[in-house]
Amino acid sequence: MSVPPPDAPSALDALTRHGFDPELFDAVARARGGPAAVAALRRGQLGKRMLLTVAVRRSLPAGTGFEEPYRLLSRMHQEDPPRWQRTMLHPYLDEGLAGALAECARGERPDLSWFGELVHGGPAALSGPHLLSTECDGAVLSVRLADRGPFRAVHGHPPAGAQSADEVRDWQRALDGAWQVLVRRHPWHAGAVAACLSTLVPLRPAPGGTAVSSAARRAYGAVALSPPGDPVLLALTLVHEFLHVQLGALLDLVPLHAPASPTRYHAPWRPDPRPLDALLQGTYAHLGVCDFWYTEAATAAPHHLAEREHTTWFGHTRGAVDTLLGSGELLPAGLRFTEEMRRALRTLQRPGGVTR
Repeated sequence: MSVPPPDAPSALDALTRHGFDPELFDAVARARGGPAAVAALRRGQLGKRMLLTVAVRRSLPAGTGFEEPYRLLSRMHQEDPPRWQRTMLHPYLDEGLAGALAECARGERPDLSWFGELVHGGPAALSGPHLLSTECDGAVLSVRLADRGPFRAVHGHPPAGAQSADEVRDWQRALDGAWQVLVRRHPWHAGAVAACLSTLVPLRPAPGGTAVSSAARRAYGAVALSPPGDPVLLALTLVHEFLHVQLGALLDLVPLHAPASPTRYHAPWRPDPRPLDALLQGTYAHLGVCDFWYTEAATAAPHHLAEREHTTWFGHTRGAVDTLLGSGELLPAGLRFTEEMRRALRTLQRPGGVTR
């Protein structure tokens, strides 16, 4: 394992400096942060997006049309905080403002008409009218099915077009089944998923019909996926992609690794070597996959893939954790985070009991 030099700041110094509770940080690293972690990370996202909004305003020349929706957003902050928060947490606000800021830096004039649509009309104006809501044992998950609007291509797969009424009903049925799986067998993940996710983006399946899913670094609260079938596999996808979203939000607050280097590392689940940041993201999400299949294998009627998938992902994730710890690129907070991942893995070695 790489050891930081004696004069390096400790992980506790880093967490204190960035205002993140150390115990909550450790819980996040074990994929057990729950709604409390989501609330802390959401505050970070709101702060980041406020800074981006101000930066874009200051970078634009007069007469661009940005001032009027900016003033409306400022009034909304004072007069209707829940609406303001929903607007600021639209998943693609981050991507859109960051792109506009980059265009301004190049001397270009960005098209910010989408910003006015969002501020005046809310998420429905930018992402479509389809709301999905499901309930199981008193727990509720509500998301928007975003089948239109800009920036959906950031997920790296072709987004699907507008969904028909039948397709929306299919999504609702699939979500009902997946939510029951999460609430009754993975309640620690269900609470966090419900607190964080606001948006599902339909994707086209890969050639041959292979299912695809994605979380984008600048799309907090969104998961993109092709039409699901098996409710257990949809539940798994929500957990997997949520953890990508959660780690991205944490990285906005607490640096875990040094700036990008040319070094590439073996990722057991891919044929191509990966930079450290990508390996960290994959390892964390696959901790959730291993956790999910561990619990599924312990149920009275386990899914037919459970034991095999658990064995595969446990081995892959354990190897990746060792690679991360030996990389020399993790900062003290990243070392602490990865050690906590390894501690969580020790509780998931053999299916047969659920460790919380």
